[in-house]
Amino acid sequence: MTPAGTSDSTFGFALTRATEAAAMAAAALAGRGDEMAADLAADSAMVRALSGVAMKGRVVVGDGAGGEGGVLGRGYVAGDGRGEDIDLALTALEGSTLAAKAMPNALSVIAAGRRDVFLPSPDIYMDKIAVGPGLESAGVDLDAPAGENALRVARAKGVDVREITACVLDRPRHEKIIADLRRAGARVNLIGDGDVAAIIATTMPQAGIDMYVGQGGAPQGVLAAAALKCVGGQMYARLALRSSEDKRLAHEAGIERINDIFALEDLVKGDAVFVATGVTSGSLLEGVTLADGFVSAETLLMSSRDGVVRRIRMRAPDTQAGGAGE
Repeated sequence: MTPAGTSDSTFGFALTRATEAAAMAAAALAGRGDEMAADLAADSAMVRALSGVAMKGRVVVGDGAGGEGGVLGRGYVAGDGRGEDIDLALTALEGSTLAAKAMPNALSVIAAGRRDVFLPSPDIYMDKIAVGPGLESAGVDLDAPAGENALRVARAKGVDVREITACVLDRPRHEKIIADLRRAGARVNLIGDGDVAAIIATTMPQAGIDMYVGQGGAPQGVLAAAALKCVGGQMYARLALRSSEDKRLAHEAGIERINDIFALEDLVKGDAVFVATGVTSGSLLEGVTLADGFVSAETLLMSSRDGVVRRIRMRAPDTQAGGAGE
């Protein structure tokens, strides 16, 4: 999966430098209320860092501030042109609203794999449901009511449904989902943004999230699926086609069966490396901090090939904030 002569960890560390650079650039603008400025700063920093990675990279899932085909959008060519052909799914700043408001769980994220490993999702919406590892017997179903899925997860875990917590984006479109979960007796954790972090949280017992359900960005769905591929879990998704334009974008991206439900293995078809650096502190990662003349950042690095999960703490003089991690 990685360029010739390297291991997944070596390649992952190279990508870590890109997420660190993007996270630090975005963090410098955290709390200033300007989403676009934070997006553009993160994009520019990631572009610079990726240019030095040994790969023939192409972005197949992206949502850069430049839009489709623009800065870090689908079709962007990344890397120094050496080594293996690599496909990338990425967002330099996942949760631009969170960063602009200095709220938790803003991230910089990259997933990488061989050619055609990722479902080439356009920047449209996607219906999703995700649970952590060991719950195959739950039989979660994207078309079942949310409350029924909560009951299934509870039975699989051997607990009362009142002990199940489902994470849902706080949006008017989710009123029915929220009501159904509460009617079934489950707890509902409402979040403003950041469904990549929320889906990954289903795999971490300490996060207290048993299930994610709802509609969010399709690119974020593929990124979250790459993380689940590395650590286990289940995810089912379907494009939410709201208009003829959405259908056109899906077909142009190369998705033939645009109405299908995609399982985890359809979203990420082979081995992948997943890297995420915290911009603002949250349930998944610590955010970028500046103290005593040093900048610090925390990164999660995972590989599906070996199942190894690494937490990397970077600390550098603030004058080198765009540089490499330790």
